[in-house]
Amino acid sequence: MSIEGRFKLNKSDFTLDVDLSIPGRGITSLLGPSGCGKTTLLRAFAGLERCQSGYLKVADTVWQDPRQFMPPHRRPVGYVFQESSLFPHINVRGNIEYGFKRLPAEQRRISLDKAIELSGVEHLLDRRPDTLSGGERQRVAIARALAVSPRILLMDEPLAALDPARKQEILPYLETMHEELDIPVIYVSHSPDEVARLADYLVLLDNGRVIASGATAEMLTRLDLPLARGENAEALVEAEVAGHDDEYALTYLQFSGGRFTISRKDLAVGCTVRVRVVARDVSLTLEQQSGTSILNIFPAIVDEVTAIGDTQVMVKLLAGGVPLLSRITRKSASLLGLEVGKMIYAQAKSVALLS
Repeated sequence: MSIEGRFKLNKSDFTLDVDLSIPGRGITSLLGPSGCGKTTLLRAFAGLERCQSGYLKVADTVWQDPRQFMPPHRRPVGYVFQESSLFPHINVRGNIEYGFKRLPAEQRRISLDKAIELSGVEHLLDRRPDTLSGGERQRVAIARALAVSPRILLMDEPLAALDPARKQEILPYLETMHEELDIPVIYVSHSPDEVARLADYLVLLDNGRVIASGATAEMLTRLDLPLARGENAEALVEAEVAGHDDEYALTYLQFSGGRFTISRKDLAVGCTVRVRVVARDVSLTLEQQSGTSILNIFPAIVDEVTAIGDTQVMVKLLAGGVPLLSRITRKSASLLGLEVGKMIYAQAKSVALLS
């Protein structure tokens, strides 16, 4: 299953002109600067923006083309906004049931109990929205969106209005929902942390157009894109929990390029995790070092070198085929004689587990 969309919309001060195909499962993040068209594109998916030229096909069903237009109320989408927009006069259960009761029984692919369970709001069902915290209201909004058994779940910066603690409260529920439901999610966020933790696929937008799209790990390490050229450039690595070192309270994470060592003991052996490796924390050497405090050292091949300003370069590496980034000075690159195909060793001073 895939989602294919072509939309052209002219406004007085803005033009949306996109042609994209995104996976029919997992979380796709729309990423780009403010005003680039992320929310407008999301609204086009929902049918809330009537484009002069539009085409939308979800799996085998055409929702929109020059001959037909499925109106918003007939599109099987769940929409979660920045603000929860709950009905204030009814309790949490009533809010979640609102769309569920209007859905024909044969179209109910997600039970009401499942929507409530995945959002973790079982204990809130009898409360009114005005008694809930911001994080609780957003979880109720997510449950309400799931209860209509959507073919697509649209999320427009759902955590933007929350403080860091409330964001951390919701993220695990989004991850669980991602794992348990076969519903594609199109997710708008300005937060690199949210994108790195949740997104499987990225669509990079600028000035109403798609610059590039692809798997998250690939997009973050493409040196022709701004994501890999900034101060906070990073690589994401999927790894498997290989074992624990009880004496030093460490956990080993195995990937095709080697093994990460992290200070964490509560991960089940065999589970898959996502690790962030920031480019400025990766140093390079020509020989494998001993007598060092750095534990994460991998052999790698130089895949690409690009200048960043006058003093630095970004080096794309392949460690067992997995892309990593290293941001070093031009002088260091010259002293190391870096060139495409050269074998070196990458030393990651720190890595972060995204969970």
